[in-house]
Amino acid sequence: MSDAHYYQGLAKSMMFTIILVSFAPLLVVVLIAGYQYSVAYEEKVEAHLRELVLKHDQTIDSYLDEKMAEIRVLAKVIDLGRLATPEGIRALHDALTLGHGTDFVDLGLIDEHGIQVAYSGPFRLQGLDYSREPWFKAVREKTVHVSDVGLGMRGVPHFIIALRMRAEGREWVLRSTLDFIAFNRLVEDIRIGETGMAYIVNREGEFQTTPRRDMTAEAPFLRELARSLTGSADQVHGRAAMAVMDNPATGRETIFVTSPIKGGDWLMVYQQDTADAFATLNRSRDLAIGILFLGGLAITVMAFLMSRRMARKVERADAAKEILNEQVIEAGKLASVGELAAGIAHEINNPVAIMVEEAGWIQDLLEEGLSRDDNEREVQRALNQIRTQGGRCKEITHKLLSFARKIDPTVMSFDLNELVREIAELSGQRAKYANVVIETSLGDNIAPIEASPSEMQQVFLNLVNNAIDAMDPGGGDLDIITRQEGDTVLALVSDTGSGIPEANLSRIFDPFFTTKPVGKGTGLGLSIIYGIINKLGGTITVDSAVGRGTTFTISLPAGKNGGGDAPDGAGTPEA
Repeated sequence: MSDAHYYQGLAKSMMFTIILVSFAPLLVVVLIAGYQYSVAYEEKVEAHLRELVLKHDQTIDSYLDEKMAEIRVLAKVIDLGRLATPEGIRALHDALTLGHGTDFVDLGLIDEHGIQVAYSGPFRLQGLDYSREPWFKAVREKTVHVSDVGLGMRGVPHFIIALRMRAEGREWVLRSTLDFIAFNRLVEDIRIGETGMAYIVNREGEFQTTPRRDMTAEAPFLRELARSLTGSADQVHGRAAMAVMDNPATGRETIFVTSPIKGGDWLMVYQQDTADAFATLNRSRDLAIGILFLGGLAITVMAFLMSRRMARKVERADAAKEILNEQVIEAGKLASVGELAAGIAHEINNPVAIMVEEAGWIQDLLEEGLSRDDNEREVQRALNQIRTQGGRCKEITHKLLSFARKIDPTVMSFDLNELVREIAELSGQRAKYANVVIETSLGDNIAPIEASPSEMQQVFLNLVNNAIDAMDPGGGDLDIITRQEGDTVLALVSDTGSGIPEANLSRIFDPFFTTKPVGKGTGLGLSIIYGIINKLGGTITVDSAVGRGTTFTISLPAGKNGGGDAPDGAGTPEA
C-alpha cells in the first residue's frame, strides 16, 4: 500500500470513528426521547379524548334526565282531567315553553288505545293512532321511555319522551317531542382538529344525531362497531372505550372513542383520523428527524474536515519522524565508525611502516649511487613495495569512507553474501584485538534482496560490534550464517558471549535502552536495526540466555530474481 493510500485509509477510519462516536449518542438520545415523548403524547391524547367524550356523555344524559324529571313533576301536579282538554294541555305546553324555551316542541295526551286525545304544538296530530309505534309499546312496559330519533308521522327528525300514568282506573301516556336541533347541537360541539367529530347511534348503528359530513358509506361499519361494543366491559361500567382501526369508508386509520348513554340504548361515538389526532406528534417527529439529519450532516462534514486535518498532521509527523530516523541511523553509523577506528588505524599502520622503511632504504641507495645494477633492482623492488602498500592503505580508507558517507536510502537489489563478507573483513581487525574469531557460513544461490545496501551494512555492523562487545575481553566465536527458506532470506548472527538476561529481552529494541556502562553505548543500535528491518517488511528476533550466548535472526523477503533454496548451513566457512 502506498503512503497516499495509507493516509487516505487513516482519514476514512478516523472519519467513521468520529461519526460513530458522535452520532450514536445523538441517535440514541433522539430515539429514547422520541419514544418517551410519543408514548406520553399518545396517552395524553387518549386521556383527553376519553374525558371529552365522558364529559359530553354526562351532559347529554343530564339533559335527558332533566327533561324526564320535568315531565314526571308535571304529571304529579297537574289534574289529568284538565290536561285532557285542549285548553288545559295548551296551558301546560305554554308553561313549559315559558320556562324552557323551545326544548319541548309539543305536548300530547294519549289514552290506553294509543289515540292522542289532546295535543298542543305546531303540527296537526290530534286524534292520531300511536298504538303501533315502538315507543308506545315500550312505555307500556316502562314508566318512562325516550324513543330513538326518527321521522315519524311528521316527516322530520325528532325523538319523544313518553310517561305512563294511571288515573280513574285508566292508563294514559303523556308524550312530548324534544327539540332535535338543540339536542343535536350538544353533540356537534364535540369537534377537534379537521376530522374530529361526534355522533350518536343506537344499538343497530342508526344515527340519532346528524353527523357533520355524509356518513352513508360508513353506516354498515358503524352498525358492526355498535354491535361489537355493546356489552363490552368498558360499556357495562360506563367508561369510554377506545379503539384504533382502519376505517373502510375512508381507508385511513381512525380513532374511535365510544361511551353508552340513555342506559346503554344509545352509543356516543367520537371519531378522528390518527394522522389528525397526532398531528402535533407527527410534526414533532418530523422536526426531530430533520434535526437528526442536520446534526448527522454537520457531524459528517466536521468529521471529514477533522479527519483530513488530522491525517495531514500525522503525515507531516511521520515525515519528520522519518527524517529523524535517518539522522539517528546516520549518527549510529558514525558511532560505529568510531568503534572501528582503533582497528582501522592499526591495520593502516602496518603498510605505512613498510612504506617508510622502503623509502629510507631507497634514500640510502641514492646516497651510494645507482651505478650498480643491484642497487637499481633494489630501488625498483622498494618502489613496487611502496606502491603495493599504498594501494592497501587506499583500499582500507576507501572502505572506511564508503561506510562513513551519508546513507543512501535508495532500495536496490544486491547480494547479501557480498555485504556480509565486506562487514566481516571490515570488522576483522577489531575482532582480532578482542580475541574474537569471525566465521561466515554463506548459503549458495541466495536470492538477492531488495533493500538499501548502506542501511543493511549498518544493520550487520551494529550486530557484529554488539557481539564483539559481548565477548570482550575473554573473546569467543562469532558466526554469521545466511540461507534461504522458500521466499525468505535468513541471516543469523550468533556469539558465545555473556548473553542477555531474560528480564531485558523484551526491552532490547526500545530506543536508548542499553546495558553497557555510561559512555560505552547510546542504546540506539538495536532500535535502528529494528526500524530498518521492519521498514523492509522483515522481522528480527533474538534468542539468548545468560552464559550461553546470543543469536539474532533476521528474516527478509527474497527479491524478484530469486535463487534456489539452499540447505541449512550450506556454503564454505570463511575465516
